Amino acid sequence: MGIFGRRKSREERAAEIAGQVASGKGFYGRTTRAFLGNEDYARVQQSVGAYNSGLGVQQLLAAGAPTTTAVVVSIADTGQLVNHDPVVDLVVQPTGSADRITLRTIVSKLRIPRADDQVLLVADPANSGGYLYAGDGVTP
Repeated sequence: MGIFGRRKSREERAAEIAGQVASGKGFYGRTTRAFLGNEDYARVQQSVGAYNSGLGVQQLLAAGAPTTTAVVVSIADTGQLVNHDPVVDLVVQPTGSADRITLRTIVSKLRIPRADDQVLLVADPANSGGYLYAGDGVTP
């Protein structure tokens, strides 16, 4: 412990900066917004949002949240990368339902789902009736 309290870890500091960039607030957020155009800044916000949803899924799974299986109908690349993993538009159909759900999510470049693959979804606590991609249920 330092003179002025507990020092933040690198991960905590990085998450704080990413939050500032995504919200456009603070030094990093205002600077990023000033140097990027509206279109590029919107892409940055989408990437940070996809990253944060991935962290939220990990926390939900660790807490024992129930999962739902779904079949991949189609997958499309968005051209964005987060930590060298692609951000994709994933269209899935939950098992036992006729509805199709479109998700924008990060997938591991080592385990990219294909059409007709079975994946897991977890209910999104921030969006009633929404789902988050939880992987294929197989840990590498």
